[in-house]
Amino acid sequence: MKKVIHHWHTKLDMPKHDLAWHKQDMADELQELEEAKGLIYKWSELSDVVYTCTRAHWSGHPEIIFPFSKTKLYLGSAYMFPKYSLRWGFFRKLGKKFDNNLEIREVRNPEKLEKLEVIAKKYNLDPHQFKAEATKLMKKWVFLK
Repeated sequence: MKKVIHHWHTKLDMPKHDLAWHKQDMADELQELEEAKGLIYKWSELSDVVYTCTRAHWSGHPEIIFPFSKTKLYLGSAYMFPKYSLRWGFFRKLGKKFDNNLEIREVRNPEKLEKLEVIAKKYNLDPHQFKAEATKLMKKWVFLK
């Protein structure tokens, strides 16, 4: 399982950060998991904890420990792979609408429109046009919460 997760993170190729950044990210995700209501939202938040922990490991920080059982690691992974892969694919396709060579590497929730502006600026794209194209593409895309 570790090799599969490592290969997957390599494919996503998200930025690697220092230990302090990953610790804070993990703390934030654990807080969101604690606050989640309902089975699907709890499962989604568990997948975020798995993603955050495994991304930290992929980034070279094995000292960040997954705080739950292996069963929860596998349950979270089952939701993590499609959730984050769908988002990653969405942004890759969205980038191609602006430039065939543009590789947008993001896994944020595109349904949170304020995040789209941040992403547009990161890639030097017009935020209004980026949001408009994203909104059109979202109508044809499947996401997991």
